[in-house]
Amino acid sequence: MKIRIYLALIAATFALQGCDSFLDVKPKGYTIPEKFEDYEKLMNYANLYRSLDVYPSFITDDILLLSKNQTTVSWFEYEGKSDEQRNLYSFQHGQIYTPGNNDGIWEGGYSNIFTYNAVINNVMSSPDASDTEKKRLLAEALVGRAFEYLNLVNVYGKHYDAATAATDYGVPLVLSEEVSRTYKRNTVAEVYAQIAEDLNKATPNLSEKVAHSFRPNQSIGYAFLSRMYLYMGKYSEALTNANEALKISNELVDYKLYTTRHSTFNRIILADNSDVTFPNEHYNVENIYTRMMNGTSYLFKSVAASKDLLDVYKTNLATDGKDMRFELFFVTDQANFKMDANAAPEKFVGYSSFAPYLELNAGFTTPEIYLIAAECEARVGSIDKALGHLNKLRDSRIKGNVHYTNIPAMTKQQALKLVIDERRREFAFSGIYRLVDLKRMNREEGFAKTITHTAEGQTWELPANDSRYIMPVPLNVLDYNSNMPQYER
Repeated sequence: MKIRIYLALIAATFALQGCDSFLDVKPKGYTIPEKFEDYEKLMNYANLYRSLDVYPSFITDDILLLSKNQTTVSWFEYEGKSDEQRNLYSFQHGQIYTPGNNDGIWEGGYSNIFTYNAVINNVMSSPDASDTEKKRLLAEALVGRAFEYLNLVNVYGKHYDAATAATDYGVPLVLSEEVSRTYKRNTVAEVYAQIAEDLNKATPNLSEKVAHSFRPNQSIGYAFLSRMYLYMGKYSEALTNANEALKISNELVDYKLYTTRHSTFNRIILADNSDVTFPNEHYNVENIYTRMMNGTSYLFKSVAASKDLLDVYKTNLATDGKDMRFELFFVTDQANFKMDANAAPEKFVGYSSFAPYLELNAGFTTPEIYLIAAECEARVGSIDKALGHLNKLRDSRIKGNVHYTNIPAMTKQQALKLVIDERRREFAFSGIYRLVDLKRMNREEGFAKTITHTAEGQTWELPANDSRYIMPVPLNVLDYNSNMPQYER
């Protein structure tokens, strides 16, 4: 196998990296995969189980940063954030990352893609496994590559529009494990076509059951396609796949059974048994496909929740109702993150902060599939079914939940508003969920919004459909690809 690794496209070290660019020379200290078990080990590479980053949250309407000394803790201060976080929060034009700082979503995504490519292009030639085993591992790698590309095209490309996708800039499609210095920027349509091709090729060869949700089983095809078609605006196709996914995986965790204690990680526990903590990524029955998000420490107890977000949590609740997503995952006015219950709390009166201290799953979950089904029913199907999906999810999330009912003259637009609000409550601070929802919903009458951020006596605005919603190709990539077309932002 020829392995030529340059750091033009990615700066991260990945599993197949060699220090030399010689052809057909096995780099000292590195193992070139040859046997099936080598490819199995590649697919168990820990970095593959991580994807995305939380930094896009800073451009959304979820976050509030404060001026210096605006409250008694410095956690939320704008001036204390990194360059890229301040650039996003203040809606700066041009590059987000300053020279010398690397974009984790781009580099992590392509690092994973190169590992998947090594498996995709070579595992069928390995001599020591059955065709069934090799096809299964090939299928898992195809799913992984498709997942990374769906993320990348939605972060760095214009949101999918059937009228313009064939010319809109997407991201480079890299289908080889041999890295060169220059790459073509493919269109949004070409990237989506590759994602669909990978999924269609993979699904028949995936196992019906897997040992854990870090590896995809056959049901992932339906879940994946439901998200892809939702993003493409193909709502009938998204609904069909969401319904099929729910036939296989429909379990929900009952948040009403949990409470919190003084701690950071493992702070959420069963109300009637403090020895049982909230299920982690390995044991959470909601996780269909688990990819842990990078950078969560940049959000936990470090940013304030915007009033706009907090108001959404207060809507559509009974007088005595409690949204347990807010009760468990946020702290308000004060917090004690020490195990000592008698320790003095840190106070930030008037503000709330996101502090679940859980690994956030950037993959696929049953709540997302319920919400995709609900949204598509609201758009192209039955309002009653849309509300039924919402009620099912909310029963597991809200104490004293009162079911939505299809009141006379409820419009599809009103039902859709309920779904989008529920998505916001369910996916607050979860990487690119809100970013993608803003990009796609800004194009629709009644949902477009201008985001306003403030700090240090300044006010910044981001209008709907502004090109600054699209993240720029990183500087270190442009150094080797100076002719790569860019969005003006």
